Amino acid sequence: MTARVLVADDQSVVREGLVLLLGLLPGIEVVGSAADGEAVLRLVADTRPDVVLMDLRMPRMDGVEATRRIRAEFPDTQVVVLTTYSDDESVFAALRAGARGFLTKSADAEDIARAVKAVMDGDAQLDPGVQRRLLNTVAGSPERPSPPAQPVASQPVPAPSVTSQPVTPRSAQPAPSLPDGLTAREAQVLRLIARGLSNGEIAASLFISEATVKTHINNLFTKTGLRDRAQAVVYAYRQGIADPSADS
Repeated sequence: MTARVLVADDQSVVREGLVLLLGLLPGIEVVGSAADGEAVLRLVADTRPDVVLMDLRMPRMDGVEATRRIRAEFPDTQVVVLTTYSDDESVFAALRAGARGFLTKSADAEDIARAVKAVMDGDAQLDPGVQRRLLNTVAGSPERPSPPAQPVASQPVPAPSVTSQPVTPRSAQPAPSLPDGLTAREAQVLRLIARGLSNGEIAASLFISEATVKTHINNLFTKTGLRDRAQAVVYAYRQGIADPSADS
């Protein structure tokens, strides 16, 4: 299947270079190029590409807003973000806007082709530098505020009864429940996804088949409402399932 790709970048040298590069790749057809966000939207409406390679910083409408509009108006078109620096502050905003792939502009032809195929297959593709930025952003976000303390009752508090039940030893206490009904194995798979492991690497780490890994991923995505691995990384850190120290 040929992937129909639209290139969006305000720098003519970069834009023309990407068009030439993509034209040499088998299985990819360039259907147009644009220098600003408004032109991107017009071309998407006219050509209905499978994938847009989107620069984040463009005039008239930036890449984040263009991504948001594309995903709202043309849900069959996926967006792969191209960023000059992996620590671009707009990367996280582009994720929230619906981008499924993130590459730095130093990506080679193989990286781009892999990202295009991944998003067309419903997966996410993150450049390692971009993923580190994403992990650092989520791991460094402020914790959720604790609920306010309950007011102290005005009545005198009775002394504890000497017949009160003994405290259950820590080893006998039940394990804390996981969010959204995740099983322990699904949480383990999610933790490894957050560390950037592929399905094959997860399978090797847990001594299970890759097909079993895919089943666990499908189950946890269904339970949590997640769409892709990029969202899974954010979810894992926000729910405290991932261990930030493992990525340092």
